[in-house]
Amino acid sequence: MNKLVLTEEENMLADMARGFLDGAAPVSAFRKLRDEGKTHDAKLWTEMADMGWAGVLVPEAAGGSDMGFAAANVIAREMGKTLAVSPFLSSAVIAATALRQVSDDRAMAALAKIASGDVTYALAVDEGIKHDPDASAMEAKADGNGFRLTGKKTFVVDGAMADRLLVLAKTADGLTLFDIPADRAGITRTQSNMIDARDAAKINFDDVEATGDDVLGQVDSAMDILKPALQAGQAALAAEMTGLTAGALDMTVSYLKERKQFGVEIGRFQALQHRAAHLWCETEVTASAILNAGRLLDSDPENAEMAVSLAKAKATSTAILAVQEGVQMHGGVGMTDAFDMGFYMKRARVSAEWLGDYSYHAEKVAAARGF
Repeated sequence: MNKLVLTEEENMLADMARGFLDGAAPVSAFRKLRDEGKTHDAKLWTEMADMGWAGVLVPEAAGGSDMGFAAANVIAREMGKTLAVSPFLSSAVIAATALRQVSDDRAMAALAKIASGDVTYALAVDEGIKHDPDASAMEAKADGNGFRLTGKKTFVVDGAMADRLLVLAKTADGLTLFDIPADRAGITRTQSNMIDARDAAKINFDDVEATGDDVLGQVDSAMDILKPALQAGQAALAAEMTGLTAGALDMTVSYLKERKQFGVEIGRFQALQHRAAHLWCETEVTASAILNAGRLLDSDPENAEMAVSLAKAKATSTAILAVQEGVQMHGGVGMTDAFDMGFYMKRARVSAEWLGDYSYHAEKVAAARGF
């Protein structure tokens, strides 16, 4: 049976990550990036790579630490607390997991570049307003020994700054995943103005050439590669959301202890105590769901889908609750841009949609339970 508590090693990893992020990537650093119109901190990512975070899921043979999915989730949770901006989820988790499914020299070389921090990836899957990989309609028409890609992708997180793209396209008898340079001829990237001030892009593919070497895995069998990568990304994103929930809760509780009305700290008011206690309970339940998802991805990945979807759905609902309660219990100041709670709310809103919203994952859990 999986133990839903952090191991000693995971606690040490969390402490190390928290110490680094509190100094190198506090919320104030995110505010500074936002005010400067930047969506990426290259220096921070280099430091993360030097600490081994970029290679957390990369095999040791390719220069990684191969610590596993539960460890990746621990790092993601701590990053969520300070709203740290990096391509960790897109590159170190999603792309690394996809490449791990292919045991050839090309994949190992790509994994080594991810681990070193020299190359970043973005996942170009979605085309509509909701996450639905199976509905991808972008065409990859056969052209000699290769393909020609034509179509559009939306909500490509880290897509404006990524060096390479994992692109899902429709081939003759199914879906195929391509690993191509982001600057290849025919690719046009337009950065989107996301409400949480992070990098995302709309990407247009106009008769883009893709050779047989650009195919990741087998033609018409994208989901063999993509499904494990999506699940890893969904679990890590859920962990990041749990971190932002904890950050919002800490900020709210601190305010309740300091703000006074009628000469009394508002944290002494029973109604607010009940709301804070309820939120704390929800964060603990959610943390257990995240741990369970990470444990199953490490020990039994073939049967982890329900656990991952449960974690993402629960993390979404808890994060939304945390930021809404945070704004309400702060009162008017909680609505101002000068106060950091708004950053947590915006990040929660975007994260709720990325890689499947609450309904998407709730339906998967219901289907797995036979409903």
